[in-house]
Amino acid sequence: MATAEQHDAVPSRRLSAFFYRRRWLKAILLLLPPLGWMTVIYLASLAVLLATAFWQQNVLTGQIERTFTTANLEALRTDDIYRQVTLRTVGMAVAVTITDAILAFPLAYYMVRVASRRTQALLFLLVINLIDSAETGQVPAEVSAAAPPAWMRGEWSRLARRIHQATDWRVALIGTGVFGGVVGLSALLFFALPRFEIGNSFFLENMVTRQSKTGFSETVKFDDVTDIRQDTSVALRVEVSDRGAISANPYWRMLVLDGYENGVFSVSPALADQMRAQRRKAAQVSGSSRPRAGDAVWTFYLEPATTRYLPLLGSFHLLQFDGGPQEYAVNDELRLLRLEKTPVKMFAYRVEGMRTESALGAVEVLQPREVVPVYRDPSAEPDARKKSPAPMPTFLDLHLEEADLAKVARWAQSPAGMTEGAQAFAERACDWLARRHGYSLQVTLAAGDGDPLVRWMESTSPGHCELFAGAFTLLARSAGYPARMVTGFHGGSWNEGSGHLIIRNSDAHAWCEVFDPTTQTWVRVDPTPGGMAPGSKPAEESAEAVLARMRDTSWSGKLDGVRMFWYRRIVNFDQSSQVELARDAKNAIEARAKRLKEIINRRLAAISEWLKQPWDVARLVAWISVVVTAFALVLGWRGHGRLVWLRWRSGWNRGGVDPVRREAGRWLRRLEQKPDHPAGEEWTRIRADLERLRYGPREGWPNPQAAFRNAKRACR
Repeated sequence: MATAEQHDAVPSRRLSAFFYRRRWLKAILLLLPPLGWMTVIYLASLAVLLATAFWQQNVLTGQIERTFTTANLEALRTDDIYRQVTLRTVGMAVAVTITDAILAFPLAYYMVRVASRRTQALLFLLVINLIDSAETGQVPAEVSAAAPPAWMRGEWSRLARRIHQATDWRVALIGTGVFGGVVGLSALLFFALPRFEIGNSFFLENMVTRQSKTGFSETVKFDDVTDIRQDTSVALRVEVSDRGAISANPYWRMLVLDGYENGVFSVSPALADQMRAQRRKAAQVSGSSRPRAGDAVWTFYLEPATTRYLPLLGSFHLLQFDGGPQEYAVNDELRLLRLEKTPVKMFAYRVEGMRTESALGAVEVLQPREVVPVYRDPSAEPDARKKSPAPMPTFLDLHLEEADLAKVARWAQSPAGMTEGAQAFAERACDWLARRHGYSLQVTLAAGDGDPLVRWMESTSPGHCELFAGAFTLLARSAGYPARMVTGFHGGSWNEGSGHLIIRNSDAHAWCEVFDPTTQTWVRVDPTPGGMAPGSKPAEESAEAVLARMRDTSWSGKLDGVRMFWYRRIVNFDQSSQVELARDAKNAIEARAKRLKEIINRRLAAISEWLKQPWDVARLVAWISVVVTAFALVLGWRGHGRLVWLRWRSGWNRGGVDPVRREAGRWLRRLEQKPDHPAGEEWTRIRADLERLRYGPREGWPNPQAAFRNAKRACR
């Protein structure tokens, strides 16, 4: 018998005794793997997410830039929407945790501690069945044997015959009828029931973040290092009733930035107050342009979370929101329209009488806008006093240091003794910028003091559209011309399949508008290399040439056409669409019925006219020939038609069961099912003929048609 010392000498026993004496070490080793996984995978991911809260987003492209900032936390503290999102998110997480604790823990405890073995087995079978269900329907191993049937070896004709033989066509017909009924009922419900968004009925809409995906905001900030990444996702889709109205070089205006300070273009307080003071809620907006004969109708489909500023080409006559009244603010002078909330679902609106304007003049129709007083919280003002209204914008402010002002003034100064207008200055300033700078999405400014935009203008580094537009704005203001930066989209592509324009996030652009005192208009200037020259107009092109140049033939464009169809005909099928579809269906049915009625009346009139004509021998012989031929065809089919059909099928169906043999088998089954059949000689002869047709050689067959006729007479 082994002694205790011998047991202790075994390494496994010694290791077990070691951990038995140090249970704390055993617990640490047991918990270390899951705790390590949780620390590395879960907590590290949360740490990365927390770090992104201190980064910022490029204001034009929406890409993350790893520059430290606390603006996000400040917005979380001051913005009511973000506070609601935070509270509801935390509340939902707490509710889910409590629900799991109330439901899941008692069930698990019952399975482990209380339930009998049989109950435990049943509960565990619920989980096992889910796993086992994924394995059902697999091909058994014996199917892939060395010698599978002929119909499984890829011979399609034999496979088709096999399917034909094995199919119960009555069941197939019933299944097809049921499927057709379900499809018909689904189509009826589809046309009868309007769509609705779950987010509109609950609080889910407020749970979705309002951060614009393309990065359009009310500020454009210039940093020392900028790396803009191309985002080719779709931001906007546009349908137009008249393709000839599509401009060869469209600029989709969204936002006007007039204030500049400390390297940041922003909406000045005066412009912000103007927009806030014109807030309304309605289903349509009357614009500042007069309707004209032949005006095109534009339908815009804005992707979710893109922007709350609606892209427009210029002024318009009427704008209608899809989905009912919306809260909005409008500025007729700037041709801007802003929603109070960024749409969290695809947002559609229709514009009538929209102008494609490269120069913005005075509005044609001065709409009486209802001014809504803007509430200011006195407690938020210094010394609890109301803030004085912001002065009207002059579009000439330059908040730069003296050294930077001198540099910009020197660059903007016209040649000695030369007097130039706004358009001539714009051409000269754009040429100066193009000679000094190239175009690039990756920009690194030279280190130094002063304004970052002025440092870029002083260097020869390449830049993107924001830098060119900002530099031109500073030059124009320094020369005494009011100027402002405009952001939006430029260009687009044409989807021929679904007939709509596609504007992607990569089409985001920034340009300028400078005031021309001679014409009293704001003229569009695109100083970015490759943009439209100041005062120039697009070349005269036909609509076909413009669309051919903009056509998108990629697979992504084809898939986008399918998505557009899905939204227009499925998701956006509301009550107005139902009425329109019912009206179109009614008009189509009435037109078909009217056409059918005309055809019938015309044929009846022709027959009546023909009958009124005098009868002669030729007409009588022709009618008698037609009647005799029809009668002969009927008698021939009744006497020999089925036999000819069976023999013809017997000729091309030799690889399967002969149709004549199948027919004989059917009559044999009917004879067997007859309970009161006689036992005479005639019955025996009929049965023998059918058995010879069913089982005998073809050479010894009796007349199949006569045998089937006798069987039919016997079964009566």
